[in-house]
Amino acid sequence: MNVFDVIQIAISLLVLLLIGPYLGSFIYKIFEDEHLLPRFLRKIENGFYRTCSIDSKIQMNWKTYTVAMLVFNAVGFAIVFLLQMFQAYLPLNPQNLPIVSWHSAFNTAVSFMTNTNWQGYSGESTMSYLTQMLGLTVQNFVSAATGIAVAVALCRGLTRPQGKKIGNFWTDLYRGTIYLLLPLSILLALVLSFEGVVQSFAPYLKITGLDGIEQIIPQGPAASQVAIKQLGTNGGGFFGVNSAHPLENPTPFSNWLQLISILLIPVSLVFTFGEYAKSKRQAWAIFSAMAVLLVVGLGVSLYAEYSGNPLLGGIVSMEGKETRFGIANSILWSVFTTSASNGSVNAMHSSLSPLSGAIAMFNIMLGEIIFGGAGAGLYGMILFVLMTVFLSGLMVGRTPEYLGKKIESREIQMVILGLLLPSACILLGAGLSSVFPVALSSLANQGPHGLSEILYAFSSAAGNNGSAFAGLNANTVYYNLALGIAMLVGRFGVIIPILCIAGSMAEKRQAAAGSGTFPTDSALFVLLLIGVILIVGGLTFLPTLALGPVIEHLLMVQGVTF
Repeated sequence: MNVFDVIQIAISLLVLLLIGPYLGSFIYKIFEDEHLLPRFLRKIENGFYRTCSIDSKIQMNWKTYTVAMLVFNAVGFAIVFLLQMFQAYLPLNPQNLPIVSWHSAFNTAVSFMTNTNWQGYSGESTMSYLTQMLGLTVQNFVSAATGIAVAVALCRGLTRPQGKKIGNFWTDLYRGTIYLLLPLSILLALVLSFEGVVQSFAPYLKITGLDGIEQIIPQGPAASQVAIKQLGTNGGGFFGVNSAHPLENPTPFSNWLQLISILLIPVSLVFTFGEYAKSKRQAWAIFSAMAVLLVVGLGVSLYAEYSGNPLLGGIVSMEGKETRFGIANSILWSVFTTSASNGSVNAMHSSLSPLSGAIAMFNIMLGEIIFGGAGAGLYGMILFVLMTVFLSGLMVGRTPEYLGKKIESREIQMVILGLLLPSACILLGAGLSSVFPVALSSLANQGPHGLSEILYAFSSAAGNNGSAFAGLNANTVYYNLALGIAMLVGRFGVIIPILCIAGSMAEKRQAAAGSGTFPTDSALFVLLLIGVILIVGGLTFLPTLALGPVIEHLLMVQGVTF
């Protein structure tokens, strides 16, 4: 690791820190400031509502908001599923690609609906241009917008005076898509196109190399999908090897832009929460906890990777790394993408050192709250905030309060439900798959690394991340169905409790802070929050991690392979 690597890492973190507060304030105005928009945009928006028979002035309670969200996502699932099942008969399929198997189509439709973007297939050899654009790219927009809408609804519930309304799902969805995700994606897609990311409707090229062997060079509308997959923390690649493909990530600048895009909106939403709370200190407290966990994880990963492998004579392993950009870029990407619910990779995570792989896995297991997905990271972190407030109140005998509203049994029940359901999917799914012959037949490695492959797959699915440890053949009936179910529980098993909390908190009267109020914007609270996150994550997943990457690391140090 050289000085230029350190400078790049520092600049990346600094850029996110500088842009986050300003973009966060802008996001708040998108959803709450009607006067921000020019008159012609408001006319277009109102015309869209009239066409769709939507009354944008109606404020929904949490149950109505939840139903609208679930219905919309169900329709999105059906469209993506049907596009795959009929793509052989639809236009924009110059390679005449066949229909997708039913179980892979189910998995993919669930994956892109839940903002997971797990792919058990290679995109350029499986999906037609129409399926990529009308199905996957559209879902990249609306799944991210759904997460942002839920986060905004929670912010309203926590901060609004007493009432039962948390907003209108349809207006939140529209504004998040049209005023935030679409403009940023257009701008990023144009820059990526200039950098050499392919954007074409032409058939694949057949090239004969100097050795006389014919090669097929994929084409397609990649830049437009790459832009939103990173900004929306989706991660599903147009190409099978994702951001390691030279047509998807051709230059150091394109690599850096995509890297920043992964965390840009999640970081900004933390400061959007500060705008709702009318307290920048609340936002900085949450940001500080996230930043500490990110930097510590990055430090451990870099140390582990640059320490060398005793099995290779102590040299730093380049196997599976992005040789064009270097080890530091590969590790920076792995930490960023697993801290967000973004499945894009520019290096193979299965080739990471055991401790680096453990950090990537642990980031996902925590619920990807550092800084998490678009919206999902914020509302996932607030679950831990509410748990910390509750535990602090128990320890000192104070009434648990957050932003002037009491935290009572109903909210804690929903917090526990939101934290336990994804964890249960990870542990049960990995445990059962470790004994079922049909699941074990997909492994490429034995021993602790084989367990890590299975554990990472279910962590990625339940955490709605989408990256893979590689080596595991997940495009089977068993894994397509099992991981699809884990994605559904990991997404809606958290969103529904979150919206319930939003509705419950919206009904509570907001009281001024008193002498018995525990401040939630102090350094002490940040330390407590980090402690709760690590204790909950450690108690839940440490035994399983010990059987996988930890044992693999100890064996590696002793020069033992398997």
